[in-house]
Amino acid sequence: MKKRIKKWWQELTIQKKIAVFTGMVCVAILLSVVFNVWVVRFSLTDFNGILQDNAKCSELIQALEQESTLFESYMRNPDTEKKEALERSMKRTKHAVYDLPFQYRRIGELRYAKTWSIRSSYEVYCTKRDAILSMEDNVTDYVSRLYEVYDMQDYLKDYAGTLMNYTIEEGDVSYQKKVPTLISVPLVVIFAGILLLFGIAEMAALMKETIMAPIFKLVHASQKIAANDFFIRDVEVDNKDELGELVRAFNKMKYATGEYIQALEEKRKTLDLLHEEELEKLETEKRLEMTKLELLKSQINPHFLFNTLNVIGGMASLEEAETTEKMIRALSALFRYNLKNQDTEVCLSQELKIMEDYMYLQQMRFGDRITYRKDCSVDADKVIVPAFTFQPLVENAIIHGLSKKEEGGTVRVHIWQKDGFTLITIGDNGLGMDEAALMHLRGELEKEDGKTGIGLGNIFRRIRAMYQDGNVEIYSKKDVGTVVKIQIRHKEVGEHDVPCVGGGR
Repeated sequence: MKKRIKKWWQELTIQKKIAVFTGMVCVAILLSVVFNVWVVRFSLTDFNGILQDNAKCSELIQALEQESTLFESYMRNPDTEKKEALERSMKRTKHAVYDLPFQYRRIGELRYAKTWSIRSSYEVYCTKRDAILSMEDNVTDYVSRLYEVYDMQDYLKDYAGTLMNYTIEEGDVSYQKKVPTLISVPLVVIFAGILLLFGIAEMAALMKETIMAPIFKLVHASQKIAANDFFIRDVEVDNKDELGELVRAFNKMKYATGEYIQALEEKRKTLDLLHEEELEKLETEKRLEMTKLELLKSQINPHFLFNTLNVIGGMASLEEAETTEKMIRALSALFRYNLKNQDTEVCLSQELKIMEDYMYLQQMRFGDRITYRKDCSVDADKVIVPAFTFQPLVENAIIHGLSKKEEGGTVRVHIWQKDGFTLITIGDNGLGMDEAALMHLRGELEKEDGKTGIGLGNIFRRIRAMYQDGNVEIYSKKDVGTVVKIQIRHKEVGEHDVPCVGGGR
C-alpha cells in the first residue's frame, strides 16, 4: 500500500503535490473544527437545555408560591400597594406557565401531559381568581368561591412540583446516558490527533524526498560542473513531475556540453600538429574555436547555475514550492532561449521576457538589494531587436555595478521610439566608473580585438555590423552608476520575416 501511494505521489506534478498537502492540512483543520463544535454542542447545548427546563419549573413553583401569598394577604386586608404587588405576581405566574416547554417530541409523554394539565387548570384558575377579585365580600357564596381559589392554587403548586420531579428525573437519565460518551471524548481526540499528525508527517516526508532531495542533488552536481567536470554521474531521481523533467534535461545538457568541449579540445590539439606553413591559418582557426568555446561556456555559465540552484534549494526549505516552480521555470526559459534560439533578430517581448526571468532569479538571490524598473513606450509584440542583447547587459549591471555595492541598487530599462529609431537604455545606480576607466573601455570597444569581455564587446560589434546607422554608447560616473544606450533603426513585425511570440516561452 505504501509503495502504491509513493508511486502515485511521484507521478503528480509539483502543483498537485502542494494541492494534496494543503488539502490534507485543510481537512485536518476542518475535522478538528467540526469535532470541537460537536463537543461544545454535546457538552454545553444539551446540558444547558436540561438546566433551563429545571430553571423554568423552579420559576413556576416560586411564582405560584408568591402569588398565593400575595393573594391571601390582599384578600384579608386589601389596599392599593398590595393590589399592585399582586398584579405583578400574576403576570410573573402567567409568563412562567406559558414559558414551560410544550413540545411533545422533546419533553416526552409524562411532562407533556402534566404541562397540559397545568395550562388548562391555570386558565380555569385565572377565571375564578379574577371573578373573586372583582366580587364584593357580601355576596352569598363569596367564602366558598374564595376557598375554591385557594384549593386551585394548591392544585397548581402540586402539579408544578410533580412536573419539577419529572423534569429532574428525565434530565438525570439524559445526563447518565451522555456520561460514557463524555468519558470517551479525550481518547477520541488523542487518537484522531495522532492519526492526523502521522498522516501530515508522512506527507511532509514525501515532499522532502520528491522535491528537496532532487534539488540538493542538482546543487551537488552543479558544484562539480562549476569546476569544469562535465563527466560526472547522472543525477538520478524517480520523479515524473517538473523536477524529473528538469533533472533529465540537466543530464542531457551536461553530457552534450562535455562532449562538445572535449571535441573542441581534440580539434585544437590536432591543429597544433600541422605544419608551420599553416601556422597563421591555424592560429586564426584556433582563436575562432576558442571564441566558440567561451561563448558556449558563457551560455551555460556553471557558476550562475550553481548559485541559482543554491538559492532554489534554500527557498524550497523556507517557502511553499510555488516559489521553487517559478524559479525553475525562469531558469529553464533562460537555458532554452540561449541554447536553441538561432535568430539574429527577435521580438522585443521575447528579449524583455528573458531579461525579466533573469532578473527574477537574481532577485531571489540578492533579495531586496536588487530592484528592477521597466519603462517601455512601444508595442513590445511588434518591435524587432537584436537577439541576446538585454540579458548580458543586465548581467553586467548586476555583476559589475550592483553586486559589490553593499546596499544594492536598481536596474532601469527604458525603451522608446524617436525619429525612426528604437532607443534602448539599460542603466544601474551601482559603483560606476571613473573617467579614466570609462575612456579605456570605450577605446577597447573600438578595437577589433579589444579586451572588453564577451558580452559587451559582442553586442557592440553585432549592433555595428547588423545596422548601418546602429550605435552603442556607454556613460558612467564613479559612485553614481552606468548607462548603456543602444540606437537601432526601428523595425516592426510584418516588414521582416521574424517570428514574434510574446514572452518567448
